[in-house]
Amino acid sequence: MPTYTVKTSHLDLTAGQRQQIATAITDAHSEATGAPGYLAQVFFEAAAAGLHFIGGQPNGVPHVFVHGLIRAGRTAEQKRALIEAVGARVGAAAGIGREDIWVYVQDIAAEQMIEFGRILPEPGREAEWRQGFSPEKIGDFERAGVAL
Repeated sequence: MPTYTVKTSHLDLTAGQRQQIATAITDAHSEATGAPGYLAQVFFEAAAAGLHFIGGQPNGVPHVFVHGLIRAGRTAEQKRALIEAVGARVGAAAGIGREDIWVYVQDIAAEQMIEFGRILPEPGREAEWRQGFSPEKIGDFERAGVAL
C-alpha cells in the first residue's frame, strides 16, 4: 500500500543504513496511520554525480529525498506525524542533518491501486482484505520473515 522511494544525492548508503531506513519508514508509517507494517515497501535510488541541481546549480552536499505514495483518508495530523517521524529517523540512519532531508507524501485513492492482485481497501479495512491472500502468498511472507 504505501510505497516509498528514497533517493540519495552525494551519499552512498550502506546495506545496514538501507535496512535501518526501510525499518524506520515502515515503523513510522504504521505508527502514524495504523496500517499494518507488512504493507509498506521501500525502494532506494542514488542520483549519479552531476544529476542533482538545487536553485539551478549543481548540488555537492549529501541529501536524502523520501517520496511516499499513501492511501488517501489520513488526517492532516497523521500525515504531519508521519513526515516528521520519517524525516527524523531517516536523517539519523543516514547520518545527515535535518536540513538535508526532504520528505513528500502524496495521497492516492484506494480504488486507484491494485496490490497483491486486488484493489486496495479503505484505511481500517486491511484485516478483512488480508483474508483474500492465497496460502502461497502467506507462505512467501512467512519465508521472508514478514509479520502479517
